[in-house]
Amino acid sequence: MIKAIQDYYDDDFSLCYGCGRLNPKGHQLKTYLKNNDTISKHTPKNYHIAIEGFVYGGLLASLIDCHGTGSASIFYARENSIEIKNYNAPRFVTGNLNVNYIKPTPLQKELLIKGVLKEITSRKVITSISIVVNDVICVTGEVTAILLPDNFGK
Repeated sequence: MIKAIQDYYDDDFSLCYGCGRLNPKGHQLKTYLKNNDTISKHTPKNYHIAIEGFVYGGLLASLIDCHGTGSASIFYARENSIEIKNYNAPRFVTGNLNVNYIKPTPLQKELLIKGVLKEITSRKVITSISIVVNDVICVTGEVTAILLPDNFGK
């Protein structure tokens, strides 16, 4: 997989504000497999402010959410020997999202978002996600992602 998993989503599933490649006003988060984990990177803008110099928590939750569902797609495909190619990536929605704010997250710094597989079943993937800035863990979370059926929305 050379491109981000989101680049393999069908157009109908590419409008998400957090990770949709077809949403020009969204974050367009990109999730990649690196060794056995997943990574994304994002740099918050000044308007993602909570208090002077720090990121709004809602943005951080959104990044954990979209990285979690993207990670679920990658891990599910790997576990089920699905060869990812144009528009065939498994699609997941969030069943549960837990976010823990550990340290204030600075604005205008690159965020490294990491995902680790915790559990996988035939319909569900649970990932642990962390947001790191300059080797400091600022936010952690857990995403339970639910597999969408092939005919969802059709």
